Amino acid sequence: MTDLHLQVCVACEGTESPLGEAEIAKLLQDIEGWEVERHSKIIKTYTFTDFHTSIDFINKVAQIAEQEGHHPDINLHHYKKVTISLSTHAIGGLSENDFILASKIDHI
Repeated sequence: MTDLHLQVCVACEGTESPLGEAEIAKLLQDIEGWEVERHSKIIKTYTFTDFHTSIDFINKVAQIAEQEGHHPDINLHHYKKVTISLSTHAIGGLSENDFILASKIDHI
C-alpha cells in the first residue's frame, strides 16, 4: 500500500494516455471502496448521518480539489449520501491524479 494521500496532483496537459487496466487495478488496491466505471472513472458513495454533515464533507472535498487543481463530480442525494466521481477529463480516462485525490478524500 502506498501513501497516495501524501502525493500531489500533477497538472495534466492532455497529451498523456489514460492508465491501462493493470495500472488501474494496482492503484485501486490503495483506495478502499472505490469502483471503476467503464475504465474511465472511479466512483464512491459516502453516507453521513444528516444533511449538514454531508455539506461539510462536500466543502472539505472542494477545498482539497482546489488545492490539487483536480476537480471531481459531486452528487448529493437522499440528503445524506454523497457520490464522488473522478476522471481526468483532459485525457478521457483515469490518471494517477484521480487516485491521489480519491485517497485524499478518504483521509478527510
